[in-house]
Amino acid sequence: MRVGVIDAGSNTVRLVIADAEGQVPLPVHTSKRRLRLAEHVGRDGRLAHAPVQQLTDAVAAAQQEAQRWGVSAPLAFGTAVVRDAPNCTEVLQAVQDGSGVRLAILPGEVEAELAFLAARRWMGWRAGPLALLDIGGGSLEVAVGRGKLPGFAVSLPLGAGRLTREFLHEQDPPSKQAIKALRRHVRHQLRDAAARVRWETPQTTVVTSRTFQQLARLSGAPPGRHGPFVQREMARSDLREAVRQLRSMPAAERTGLPGISAARAGQSLAGAVVGHTALKLMGIETVTVCPWAVREGILLRLIEDGDATWWTSQAAEDDTANRNRAPLHLASTR
Repeated sequence: MRVGVIDAGSNTVRLVIADAEGQVPLPVHTSKRRLRLAEHVGRDGRLAHAPVQQLTDAVAAAQQEAQRWGVSAPLAFGTAVVRDAPNCTEVLQAVQDGSGVRLAILPGEVEAELAFLAARRWMGWRAGPLALLDIGGGSLEVAVGRGKLPGFAVSLPLGAGRLTREFLHEQDPPSKQAIKALRRHVRHQLRDAAARVRWETPQTTVVTSRTFQQLARLSGAPPGRHGPFVQREMARSDLREAVRQLRSMPAAERTGLPGISAARAGQSLAGAVVGHTALKLMGIETVTVCPWAVREGILLRLIEDGDATWWTSQAAEDDTANRNRAPLHLASTR
């Protein structure tokens, strides 16, 4: 069986095509279209006509590309940049009208559950009690548990792009006062989730997302060209040093550092602050970088269920429903 997923995120629209062999999604093709949607979010959080049209075109192109690779109906979803937009309903309708693709909007807690599922599958049972951190452009997902799925999962408005716009946009590089204000905000938002993680005492902590991958590379982890099976770890002290290094230079200069791409240079500092603050609050010294995340979690769920019935219920009807919808029931995968 060949499966696919389209991920409309804060920075890119990504397509992943995989073959399901032995209940494992083996990638056969990936592509991305850089949109930087988060940079076009208005002060009120709305997405304007131009970026919505770009999103529509990118989703349509990804859909056509998936069909050429043998996947007629890839599962497509929008992340926090779409989910949190006050005009979410209009955005979803515009994308569907222009591309024929209905983006599903997953509650943040479901994204956390799916990322945890992917991390558990990648790390295996020898990882023991597992904690997961996933920094996106708009949100931070935290999950912890001892089984296939987390016992606790939460999504917080602590994405690297969001926090850069809210706290670090006035000066480049930002002032010490701005960074202190950002740290204070992150500590306040993370207080309860961090307490739960400390109580669970995870044996292994996994981080995922491009933000963490780039920060790990900055901290000396092997580059991506070495493949996904190379062990990549990062210490809390590495993140502290990353904060010190990134805050000392303008965003444009950060692209000269190992791992820091031009597309994410501006938000790399906020990502490092969130990562370091989270690990400090949770009492975690070292993390493992996992190449699988939400997209792979979706593919795993599709492979294990054998159909996409569970997915169709996630397609949003309106933005009010997005905010009030109960979390996706994943009990059948336990």
